[in-house]
Amino acid sequence: MLERIREEIEKPLSEVGIIVDEIKYEKEGSNYFLRIVIDKEVVVDLDTCVEATNIINDILDKIDVIEDTYILDISSKEKGGR
Repeated sequence: MLERIREEIEKPLSEVGIIVDEIKYEKEGSNYFLRIVIDKEVVVDLDTCVEATNIINDILDKIDVIEDTYILDISSKEKGGR
């Protein structure tokens, strides 16, 4: 499932300069989370996260590979060592 999601979202995101770094599907308590970490040559700001969310949501609606109800969580890759 995660590989299929990566295959479907990588090209459309790369066309707008967004790189898919990591995809995870996790359960926390009673909620499922589809977590997608993105990166970019320049800073990933809120507008970038919103743009990625809109692109990914459209694709996920079309391919419909997740049966559970889940929360889509888009975040940026941490830069530097903390």
